[in-house]
Amino acid sequence: MSGQSSLEKLIAILDLFTEDHLEWTPDALIKATGYARPTLYRYLKTMKEAGLLTSLPGAGLSLGPRVVEMDYLMRKSDPLVHYGRPYLEELTATWPATALLVRWYGRRLLCIDSEVSTPDPLSSYPRGRPMPLARGAISRSIMAFLPRKTMMAMIEENLSDLHSIGLGATPPEIAESMKQVRKQGYAIAYGEVTPGVVGIAAPVFDAASTPIASLCMTIAGNVIASDKLDQISTRIRHCADEISDKLGRTRASDADMAGEDGPQQPAASKERKTK
Repeated sequence: MSGQSSLEKLIAILDLFTEDHLEWTPDALIKATGYARPTLYRYLKTMKEAGLLTSLPGAGLSLGPRVVEMDYLMRKSDPLVHYGRPYLEELTATWPATALLVRWYGRRLLCIDSEVSTPDPLSSYPRGRPMPLARGAISRSIMAFLPRKTMMAMIEENLSDLHSIGLGATPPEIAESMKQVRKQGYAIAYGEVTPGVVGIAAPVFDAASTPIASLCMTIAGNVIASDKLDQISTRIRHCADEISDKLGRTRASDADMAGEDGPQQPAASKERKTK
């Protein structure tokens, strides 16, 4: 990890905390990062004082309360959550399901808000738990709308998983299967992430043409009639389009207020899908 800035080194430490590794000892961190002991302890002191890490006597280091505080502030400030929440409530009020807003960033998919109208949530990935990059409707609703170069790189990185769910044997074949998702504006997956559950997802955009998120609904396969699937899928796509339009108008308004050059009107979601 040589050549990193101090900020990059701090982030690298935070990235080591995962669902499979919730606690770390200083010795384990030294081994994982390669940092010199004095350097690591300096970073740990800074992070503990900031509340990003915490520790108890006889226990390892874990994420601290500042993370919870930042999560609260994110939920209050994120326009995607603000505009998306009414649609989560609408979808779950109409059908017995779990509705999710999932952020796409870097190479991760992360649920940032959800609503449930069934006794048991129909999702294996609750808010805050990273999702698979190559399985499920959410993944395809993002992948199909990425720039071709980015999409092909993602396909090649996840070729084995994509092939295993029947999307094709080669990157060009899988890219061809993405065209149908792009054409209809949503993706459907049957039991790919959670057995017995159908997932329907549509991409969410801001003023740009690259998706930033996905609106998804998961519903038990035994309660959804085939003649209702098109109705549900169309409604999810329309909800995602409306969120996209609101985000686009917000971005354009912010650019106008700042005196920046930028799109004065959000690109229509329908136009994105038919390019």
